This record gives sequence, structure tokens and C-alpha cells, in this order.
Amino acid sequence: MNGGVSIHVVDIASGRVAQGLELTLQRLDGECLLHGQIDERGLLPGLERLAECLGSGVYEVRLKVADFYRQAGTTLPDTPFLDELIYRFGIGDARQHYHLPFKLTAWGVSCFRGGA
Repeated sequence: MNGGVSIHVVDIASGRVAQGLELTLQRLDGECLLHGQIDERGLLPGLERLAECLGSGVYEVRLKVADFYRQAGTTLPDTPFLDELIYRFGIGDARQHYHLPFKLTAWGVSCFRGGA
């Protein structure tokens, strides 16, 4: 796979993909590129169509973590530890693929640039 971004989200508290988690990919200037939900494979569908318009620059992924866990029946405090998680990352070489594998719970997150 050349260029572009892929996002995979796993709810490690349940050991399953975070199907239904709502998220947005946007440029740092606020331009929304894609808004959607994680699918049954744990991926954000539609990102492959954006590969051509993702040039070098700074981007944000916004994950609605508290909403996801509340919809799953998890009791969270009125002020959750993770509400909307904002993950800012840079694309230095738009010819390379940037894979973002998020591992999360209602209390923590891990992400790195994967080798997809």
C-alpha cells in the first residue's frame, strides 16, 4: 500500500475491535477529511479514497472514547478520564503509508506509527 493513512482501533478492555467508535480525521487547520465509525474489522472505512489528498502536514484523529464506552454499558464518571481523545500526528513523506493502531480502554490509550 502506498501513501495514505489507515486507522485500526481495538478495545483491549474487552479484547475486541472497537466497532461503532465514532471518529474524525481532520487537517490541523480544522478541515474535516472523514467522519465515520470503526467497522467490524476494527478499521475506519473510506480512508483509502483519501490517499491522494493526504500530503505532508499535520493531522488530527478525534476519537469519541467516552461515548463509545457509555454506549457499551460501561459506567463512567460524569467527567470521564478520556472523553474525546485528540491524537495529533504528522505526515513527513506522503509517499509512505501511515498506519495508526489504537489500543484503548476508558482509562488509557496506546498508539504508534505501524508498519502497514
